[in-house]
Amino acid sequence: MNPDGAAVVNENAAVMPASDEPRGPAAPDAVLRALADPHRREIVRLVRNAEMPAGQIAANFDLTQQAVSQHLMVLKRAGLLEERRHGTRRLYRFRPASLEPVRELLDEFWPDALERLKGVVERDHPRKSPRKGTK
Repeated sequence: MNPDGAAVVNENAAVMPASDEPRGPAAPDAVLRALADPHRREIVRLVRNAEMPAGQIAANFDLTQQAVSQHLMVLKRAGLLEERRHGTRRLYRFRPASLEPVRELLDEFWPDALERLKGVVERDHPRKSPRKGTK
């Protein structure tokens, strides 16, 4: 399976379907690629606080049911959505833990950004020495 979860060709040139289930935490690249599309970001917003059936999700878009289904699959493979079957319905909910690899990636850069911000503020707004007799 490639990083996007698409089907791969084995050494015998037979196409093997990609698994629908995420395998452990997704890499930050897979999560960021999945969230790069505005439709997929909106789907995540829709299911952020409540589980929703695929049809109800699709009703929020001017896309075909098949297109929405493909977006749901990309989000699911990236680990952003959890799917639960209830009879013939597929219900989706957001998996907040899926953003942890992205948080960790951003945390690597955050201290440097804060240090640069501190330098700019100190340069642009130097501390004035306290006057005698004042605290």
